[in-house]
Amino acid sequence: MWSGRRSSGTYGIALALLLGAVLSAGCATDPAEPSPAAARQRSVDEDGRRITLTVGVFGTFGMEEAGLYDAYMRLHPDIAVRQTSLTRNDVYYPQLLTHLTAGSGLADVQAVEVGNIAEVLATQADRLVELGTVPGVDRRAFLPWKWAQGTGRDGRTRALGTDIGPQAVCYRKDLFARAGLPTERGAVGRLWAGDWRGYLAAGLRYRERAPEGTAFTDSASGVMAAVTASARVRFYDARGRLVVAENPAVREAWDLAAAFARRGLTARLQQFTPGWDQAFANGRFATVACPAWMLGYIQDKAGPAGRGRWDVAAAPRPGSWGGSFLVVPAAGRHREEAARLAAWLTAPAQQARLFARRGSFPSASAAYALPSVAGARHPYFGDAPVGALFATAARGVPRAPVGPKDALVAQTLADVGMLQIDQTGRDPDEAWRATMKALDNALDR
Repeated sequence: MWSGRRSSGTYGIALALLLGAVLSAGCATDPAEPSPAAARQRSVDEDGRRITLTVGVFGTFGMEEAGLYDAYMRLHPDIAVRQTSLTRNDVYYPQLLTHLTAGSGLADVQAVEVGNIAEVLATQADRLVELGTVPGVDRRAFLPWKWAQGTGRDGRTRALGTDIGPQAVCYRKDLFARAGLPTERGAVGRLWAGDWRGYLAAGLRYRERAPEGTAFTDSASGVMAAVTASARVRFYDARGRLVVAENPAVREAWDLAAAFARRGLTARLQQFTPGWDQAFANGRFATVACPAWMLGYIQDKAGPAGRGRWDVAAAPRPGSWGGSFLVVPAAGRHREEAARLAAWLTAPAQQARLFARRGSFPSASAAYALPSVAGARHPYFGDAPVGALFATAARGVPRAPVGPKDALVAQTLADVGMLQIDQTGRDPDEAWRATMKALDNALDR
């Protein structure tokens, strides 16, 4: 799929809420609590009072829940940090654009979802503080593709990455065993290593002996999302030109996902709906493409009965689904202090702490060697080494361009097009033409 969360609809609501999902109690020890610096820079406003910095987010970002703000205030007793949050990004993001344009009503630090970051940098760059040169920020500590997403065409970095969504495939060991497929995660990963068509081939094998009432995977849209996420060019090219209609990688993902639907390999579900949630509990499908943040979702929806039945294997090709950034509006009263806070919140140690406590996978690759990431295992998923598995996936994610309307394009492909193929049997070519027309209308082309 594309590398971001959808910004509207039921799907977007769920993802905004899930970014802070708890990994579970099986991770390695948290990073050590930061110790106060020997000499603190005093941060007071003009009349000598303590500075209050606000952080505006959508959904449950996890920074407050993981204790990061409290830790920062202990290091900087002259600063208070307060968070404001809206549940839905499709409400939060339009307000953010309005406030940036007006230069008022902004938090000192604002979150931006990856599906919106290209548009923010293209249209609001002069209203944001450059963060790449803030003391303590080291671009070498971040994944190159994540750093690039926060950097504009002028070469200035105005957004610092928080989390990402490196992909794996979650699978039901019990259903695989009953269908005669391997169950050990290494052997499972080898079924489809390097090629999403291997995932289709595994599905056809599963279908031959599938336990009654089960399908190989949840949805054709989920397959399309995962395949697209692993492409080097998706919806926009390096020049910022929309290429979804002529990009062979997108059409390959479309055709492969349609093959899953037409060959009866999906449970014909729409992701992030009540029916999809219930299907986890009922064991209606054997696999799902799962970014790191989805582990908590599966654990919640499958419940105690799924413990030890689910496991995690490497995806055919690495990709990323989800993730966000922090920006500092130039209209803020305390820009320097806000920039230092954003730099600290996105530093490797804090990202590792957020992963250990909330399951948000770091975009700072320097965090991957820290014990709380490198040694992380998930007891619900058979003690899977999720830290190492997702770190490997994250390093392999292609540096694909992100466009200003990535979220809209992805939603249209899934909900206008692929969902109809999966649930009503619509002809894939007919659905493709209808989807391209719907995209033209949505983008006023």
